[in-house]
This record gives sequence, C-alpha cells and structure tokens, in this order.
Amino acid sequence: MRRRIKNCSFPSCRPPAGRRGLPALLAALVLLSGCGGGKDDSLRIGAALYTQDDTFISAMAQDLEGLVREAESGTGKKITLFIADGKSSQSTQMDQVDRFLARGCDVLCVNLVDRTAAAVIADKAEAEGVPLVFFNRQPVEEDIQRWDGIYYVGADARESGELQGELVLDAWRRDREALDRNGDGVLQYVMLEGEPGHQDSLLRTEYSIKALTDGGVEVEKLANEAANWNRAQAAARMAQWLEEFGDGIETVFSNNDDMALGAIDALADTPRDRWPLIVGVDATAPALEAVASGQLYGTVHNDGRGQAQAILDLTLALWNGEDPAQAVDLEEGHYVWLPYRQVTLENLEEFWKE
Repeated sequence: MRRRIKNCSFPSCRPPAGRRGLPALLAALVLLSGCGGGKDDSLRIGAALYTQDDTFISAMAQDLEGLVREAESGTGKKITLFIADGKSSQSTQMDQVDRFLARGCDVLCVNLVDRTAAAVIADKAEAEGVPLVFFNRQPVEEDIQRWDGIYYVGADARESGELQGELVLDAWRRDREALDRNGDGVLQYVMLEGEPGHQDSLLRTEYSIKALTDGGVEVEKLANEAANWNRAQAAARMAQWLEEFGDGIETVFSNNDDMALGAIDALADTPRDRWPLIVGVDATAPALEAVASGQLYGTVHNDGRGQAQAILDLTLALWNGEDPAQAVDLEEGHYVWLPYRQVTLENLEEFWKE
C-alpha cells in the first residue's frame, strides 16, 4: 500500500523553535535528519507519546531513535523522526497528530493518551492516506479494523499478569513460611493499579491474582488503589497502607515498575526488619537495579526495544510498498505481539546484557 506522498520542503515541516521542558532526547522534535529531501528518498515518521514521564515509554522512545539512526545508516535513506510528548493530555496529543499530518509525515505512530480517541485519530489518518501504527496502548478491536492501514504493536497484558502472579506463586511454593508471615495459610496483599479502565491495568490486576488462586493459594486483598503508573503516587498510597496494615502486608502487586519503585520508596522511609515481597512489570533499568539489590523480588520484562524494532520494520515496509506481513509477524492482518518474560535475581544477568 502506498500513501499519498507529501512534499516536505516547506518551512512548516521543521519543528517549532523554543520548546522547553523536554530532556535532551526530545528537546528537538526532529531527532534525526531534517526535512528537504525528495519524496522518494525521505521518510518522515511522527511518533506521539502519551507522556515521556513514563520510564518505560521514555526508554522505548530512545530505542526507536537509535534504531532509526541505524536504519538510516544501513539503508542510505533519509529518515526524519518527530517525537511529541502528549503530557497525559488527549487534546494535546490530538493537536500533535494534526501537526504531524500537516508536516507531511508518511507514517503515524501513536501511543494513546486515551484509547477512546483512537477512532478520531484513525479517521484523520485515513483521510490523508497515512498508515497508522498504535503501540503499547491497545485500542478496541473495532477501531483497529476501521481501515486496512491501521496496525497495533504491543504485548498481551493478560500474559504479563499471569507471569507476575506466577512469580509470587513460585515464591510461595519455594518458601511458604517466609511469605506467610502470620502463618494463617492466606496470602495478604495490596495492589497498585495503573489508570482506571486501562486494559493493561485491568488485565494485570485480574490475572496476577488468578494465577495464584489457580495454583491453589488462598488470598486476601487488604487494599487496592490506582496510582496511574506513577512512582510518587504509588509511594503515597503505600505509605497510607503501611500506616493502616503495617507488617500485615505480605505481598505488593504493582501493575508496572514505576509504581513498584514507589512502594519501595515508602518502605525505605519507614525502616523495618522485614519487607513484603514486591513484584512489578516492565523490567526498566531502575527496576533491574532494585532486583539486584533485593528490594524488588521480580518483574516481567516488557520488550520495549522489540516493540520499537517492530514499529520501525512495519513502517519501512509500508513506506517501501511491501507486504508488512513479510517484515513482521503479523496476526489477523493488524497485530504484532511481543512476548513477556519473567525476571528474577536468578536470570537477571541476561537482561543486564540487553
């Protein structure tokens, strides 16, 4: 499928000057070559992030930047990557999508702020004939199916929940006495959840506990609350729970690593002889450090670099008019799924190498 190609030689295709508040990586929207090449040898990619404050998303953007540079060097093609921070505002992200289209981007890559906005973005892209790759935050199937130029790159949140629960199940079976502090045969836990209604939050919450109950473990939920993937919010929630439940908390489930690290922050501020077992999801660099130190029992590796590579492979195939199924492992004509993997101290070394 070929898109209507737009000439990128006009000044509006250059990023606006004077943007503040972004780190060095994103300080300029154009992270690679500037515009100005002919339409046949210049690829323009617009990538919209829901927020750069998310450690996993920020790292994934850096991976995408590096992979684009490698592809530009390896193919000899000029590739311009625009990255925009939505700052958790869907209206801001919508404006950024409009600007990407006005600048003549050939492919849009969108990490949605609000998954209910997918249909509007899909219609905008279809009207311009621009392929659209959603990533990390999955739209509903109806929005993915709106037209044949829409794709999704991500990982199955249900799998991450199952693997997280199995981490705790393994710990329970290995040393039940250490985990069951009060000896009642029941695992008392708290749950730090992501955004209310977000599919990853819902599925990780449900299937992490289901893995335990399916494994024959009786559980008791002491508390659960949304901390919106945010470390500081999670620290505040955990501090409240420590005041209320103290050492009665035997396990802390967290829908992502940033919130797990927030729980660790709260525990570090109230020194105690025994910590609850804490598990997260993503395997970010700070989380791997916490696993190495013993503060985080384990996490579930979310392959951000693999997702970035799939996004780029898909984008290049679409740009070259090739069958995307030949470039990526495409399911149902629209989906690219990356597997999750468990991370503990026992296999930490292989993830450090990555």
